Amino acid sequence: MGTNREDDGIEVDRIAAGVFLSKGICDERIDRQLKGISTYMKMKLEEFAATIPPELKEHSGAVFYSGRGAFETQSSVYILGLNPGGDPASQADHTVERHTQRVLQSVEKDWSEYRDEVWSEGKEAGTSGMQPRVLHLLNGLGLNPGTVPASNVVFVRSSREKDIKKDFETYAELCWPFHKKVIDSLHINTIICLGRTAGGWVREQLEVSTQIAVCVEDNKRKWRSRAYRREDGLIIIEATHPSIADWTAPATDPLPMIKKVLAT
Repeated sequence: MGTNREDDGIEVDRIAAGVFLSKGICDERIDRQLKGISTYMKMKLEEFAATIPPELKEHSGAVFYSGRGAFETQSSVYILGLNPGGDPASQADHTVERHTQRVLQSVEKDWSEYRDEVWSEGKEAGTSGMQPRVLHLLNGLGLNPGTVPASNVVFVRSSREKDIKKDFETYAELCWPFHKKVIDSLHINTIICLGRTAGGWVREQLEVSTQIAVCVEDNKRKWRSRAYRREDGLIIIEATHPSIADWTAPATDPLPMIKKVLAT
């Protein structure tokens, strides 16, 4: 579970959800997808696991938020949170290595952390925190959570984003080769990032800076979700973070903007 919080201290004007696309983008995206199909080679989950930094394996945390059904099949969408949430002290034995081995050996092929795991005692799987909000987004896009690759920019657990702030760059750089391999190997066309910290880091690594769409929450805080596009058609969605923003509420739901972007 990601822990990123939005900065609500910036005043913004209300902007209706919209998409601003120049001529030729659709053709470029199609060309990129066709190229991906022609060069795609089936990957094994173990090959991605082999890129996990050894120095992080004994840290409390997790890498895979979906299983073989997502990481061994070509995908158009990749979900990236900031880092796993929870308490690294009380969950010290829930290490990156332990979680990885569980995903490799035990969970179902179409397993999803967002749909199939219990995050709060006394609640059913998929019903705690931001789980139903991520599921709302995926369902709205017509995607099965078990077939969409999902992870976090940083694999190390923290209770709050501020708790890893001083080490974020180091951790993110260590974890990036894993994400780059996923993006390249599965020919990802759209990366949906949960929160601005995750989105900003990913956009910097992939050199994606052209904003093509924005929507603003219909409330006093006016948090924004944005979509960016690279010249070759790669899209990065920098959404409000669902640990705070309730995506299931119409006033704070980025789904309509995201659907428009992906349909264009």
